[in-house]
Amino acid sequence: MPAFLRELLKPLSLAGLLTLGAIALSFTLTESPYGPWRWIAWGAFVLGFIVQGDVPRRVDHALLLVQACIAMVLVWMEIRTGTAPVLTVIVVAMAARRWPRLAVWGLALAMDIAMYLMLLRLDDFKPWLVVSLYGGFQAFAALTTYYAMEAGRTRDALMHVNADLLATRALLADSARDAERLRLSRELHDVAGHKLTAMRLNLRRLAADPALAGHAELALAEQLSAELLGDIRNVVRSMRDDPGMNLETALRALAAPFPRPALAVHIDPQVRIRDTHVAETVLRLAQESLTNAARHADADHVRLHLSQRDDMLCVDIEDDGAAPARLCEGNGIAGMRERVAALQGQLELGRGTRGGLRLSAKLPT
Repeated sequence: MPAFLRELLKPLSLAGLLTLGAIALSFTLTESPYGPWRWIAWGAFVLGFIVQGDVPRRVDHALLLVQACIAMVLVWMEIRTGTAPVLTVIVVAMAARRWPRLAVWGLALAMDIAMYLMLLRLDDFKPWLVVSLYGGFQAFAALTTYYAMEAGRTRDALMHVNADLLATRALLADSARDAERLRLSRELHDVAGHKLTAMRLNLRRLAADPALAGHAELALAEQLSAELLGDIRNVVRSMRDDPGMNLETALRALAAPFPRPALAVHIDPQVRIRDTHVAETVLRLAQESLTNAARHADADHVRLHLSQRDDMLCVDIEDDGAAPARLCEGNGIAGMRERVAALQGQLELGRGTRGGLRLSAKLPT
């Protein structure tokens, strides 16, 4: 789904579109000496509303100022209709999503002063009353937008914390299983293995006694003890053969709370990660990549591939979003570089084959 269409389907955007439709309907109820010009102005305003957020930042700010001017032109054209000032409420709501609060209130004040001066030419209107009403609507729209944005930021923060806790819990559970497996292997080797070895030595000594030689039961007991000792040694060897941490479970737990982008994980069979610091670094790289792909690249999919070459773990992460031609490294990427550098690793960033951001890291295992 295109980004602008996804933006228009949000509740606040849908409310804005319905309001614009109601304003257009009010234009049909009265005749205007400006003829088609009011429809051209209204269409330009709607077009700017649709493409908002889908253009570069500087263009977006300039477009918002143009929309404010168009709104004032329509107020001038449809001064007696009484619905055109609603456009100023929409402009303030859009500005609240992009501009600092002081700039938003300054824009609202400028539009209200301009609207007051326009209403002065009408004898049967009370300019101060109309401006006060629409000023209240503007304040309500701005505050509603602020609270909606704050709720979204809080939701995202909770989602990230929850994902972090789920992934960390998976790593801790995996580490606890490894520690328990190692403890059991030591107990088997040190206790059972030691006693079985002593029993075999005693059985061999008994078998060497001429008085007991030839007893089949004694030979069978010595054979069974040898087989049991070999089985225990095999069990201990398999328990000590550490397959490494199960990173796939932790990575999927990390990505589960994200509605998008979807995370595709591929881990080569030979990959073995035994160091918790390396595992945590991989998780943080994946977490920051998911955040950047959702917040900045508008990606739908993120692919993560783990491979091992000699004693280095290779981490390749790529999304299908739109990475800028010139990458600006913020705090998130700086944090990733610091984590990788702390492990004496390497980190490279660039554009991928699908146009998104590609991250390549090498970590010692």
